Amino acid sequence: MAANVNFLDSLKDKVVIVTGASSGIGAQTAVHFAKLGSQVVITGRNAENLEATKKKCIEAGAESNKIILVIGDVTKASDCKAIVQKAIDSFGRLDCLVNNAGILVPGSVEVATEDDYNKQMDANVKSVFLMTSEATPHLIASKGNVVNVSSVCGIRAFPGICVYNMSKAAVDQFTESAALDLASKGVRVNAVNPGVIVTEVHKRAGMNEEQYQKYLEHSKTTHALGRVGNVEEVASVITFLASSGASYITGAHIPVDGGRHAMCPR
Repeated sequence: MAANVNFLDSLKDKVVIVTGASSGIGAQTAVHFAKLGSQVVITGRNAENLEATKKKCIEAGAESNKIILVIGDVTKASDCKAIVQKAIDSFGRLDCLVNNAGILVPGSVEVATEDDYNKQMDANVKSVFLMTSEATPHLIASKGNVVNVSSVCGIRAFPGICVYNMSKAAVDQFTESAALDLASKGVRVNAVNPGVIVTEVHKRAGMNEEQYQKYLEHSKTTHALGRVGNVEEVASVITFLASSGASYITGAHIPVDGGRHAMCPR
């Protein structure tokens, strides 16, 4: 019988870029990789929050020189180039790209504006394309992988967030397309599709505290497991997809949504 090998050990010393690492799923994902001994480039637009994420990574056991902080806007090609180059200059390689950066712009088809559309698609789709394109040569060299953070909204449509739904469906299609493009080069591309996860994204989209608490309470009824999720539950699936344990998985988008994608109103 084969020895019991922990596949997460395969992430030790791997070089990982995590976008949108200043809060929420991105911050926790960076901490997860840090715990596993990875060398992590964390990037985002909020310097203070990125410093807080770096501190958490070090508290999780990472050496300070293995956590590199890069301020950048992943909707800009020049910033994406600089982020990837910083990883190469710092660690000499790139093994995994986690495209987590994204925003929620609310609005139905009746009220969403062109500016809403551009802002949403740039943050959630253009950024994924730009970062992946920039990282691809290095991932081919390392036989690495990409993990995109999509949403249950890429699988099922929900009212009042028309362009957000579109953006996450686009991320899922990009995931499959890039997986097919890069499979022959030994690069895997997958996505996670979270349901409602406790982060700041809804408040940033305009909910006040009272509205958010009501939303979380209501969400217990819209997820089969009867509760909302937490960032650790998403981060653990991301690290799995990045590891050798997922070596035969590519082009997949995995719901991390308490069963919400499988539910139908009755």
